[in-house]
Amino acid sequence: MTAFNATRRGFLTGAGAIGAGALLSGCVTQTPSASAGKAGGPVTLQSNLSSPQAKTAMQAIVAAFDKRGDARAELNTVASETFRTQLPTYLTSANPPDVYTWYPGSVAESYAEKDLLLGLDDIWEKPELSGYSDALKTLCTSPSSGKKVFVPTSYYWWGMFYRKSNFAKWDVREPRTWDEFLDLCDKLKSKGVAPIGLGAGGDTPWVASAWFDYLDIRVNGATYHRELLAGKHRFDDPEVRKVFDKWDEARPYFDPDGTAIPFQDATTALLQGRTGMMLIGTFFADAAPKNALDDLDFFQFPIIDPKVPVAEEAPTDGYFASGRTKRADEAKELLRYLATAEAQELYLKSSSGTTLPTHPDAKDAGTPLVLKGRRLIEGAADLTQFFNRDSSDALQPTADTALVHYLAKPKEIGSILTTWQRGAQKIWSR
Repeated sequence: MTAFNATRRGFLTGAGAIGAGALLSGCVTQTPSASAGKAGGPVTLQSNLSSPQAKTAMQAIVAAFDKRGDARAELNTVASETFRTQLPTYLTSANPPDVYTWYPGSVAESYAEKDLLLGLDDIWEKPELSGYSDALKTLCTSPSSGKKVFVPTSYYWWGMFYRKSNFAKWDVREPRTWDEFLDLCDKLKSKGVAPIGLGAGGDTPWVASAWFDYLDIRVNGATYHRELLAGKHRFDDPEVRKVFDKWDEARPYFDPDGTAIPFQDATTALLQGRTGMMLIGTFFADAAPKNALDDLDFFQFPIIDPKVPVAEEAPTDGYFASGRTKRADEAKELLRYLATAEAQELYLKSSSGTTLPTHPDAKDAGTPLVLKGRRLIEGAADLTQFFNRDSSDALQPTADTALVHYLAKPKEIGSILTTWQRGAQKIWSR
């Protein structure tokens, strides 16, 4: 979201994201179902959760919903990047899908202010959502209309993930500070391992934005970062140049294929020990083999300036509904079910279980990895979402272009930032 002013504790009593697999892609149907939006047919649930485990979890939720009452749902899974590009078309079509997986905050607001989302004030007064925190209520409310337009269901964290067995084999340990992190990179490189995996190639260039986000919140702080993404600062400011000065120190340790392969392939390289670690969200675990989950661990993105309050990325996901749906009552019934502890626990059991549910009574997986992730978020002084979530989907391509260009030609950073600012200004001035 553009500004996250709620307290950390208030957020955590109900913060959320369907996060696991929220940005994965796969071989899936790419068009709305023929029954989408038609009165008398099932509610169409348009999902971008296309990794095998996430898709299985969504199918389990739909099956459970169908057993509950008169309304029924039909799951339509769409490859993530296809979903992202087609979402405006879905929402503006005459016969749109009814309910969608996506993001709250500024991303949802970009559609709400065009009156494309269904108002959900009435279901937020129902028992399923009555215990959600004030922070979540604010996050899910459209500033332009004052109406609630979103139902959050789980949240997740980002970290520097690695395999415990590989760190043990290489005789290295988790770093805390930036200098310790660079020392770790040196040790891994000396052992013939590419220290840092990336995966910003193919259709996942957005992965590089995580590095920009974390370096900015570590160097300049979360408040500056959100203001920058809202257009209150410039991408060619000296403060942003400092971010890239620090990135330059780590860049030599990146996998040379980092901008040539998508993050799914980068995940494989990490699991196979060809790279040492990777800054990624827990959603990547839904594409990992089940037998590898217990061997996964992570550490906090290193502290650079101890004087800067520590912020972490904790993206929130869930669902909104089309403002043009012909089955508003049935869509709301589905959304009410998705908000329950039952549905959220079912998702966790059927997926990798590496996300945290938003319902205050829902239990998380309770694994050491999840408990460590919860402690990371609870220990943060502030929380951000992700580049496009704190700005807009429209601004993300400007970051993709700038950051991939930087990684390829770092000496051109001056002109890169100038071009980035010019592109971002066009978005902000619309």
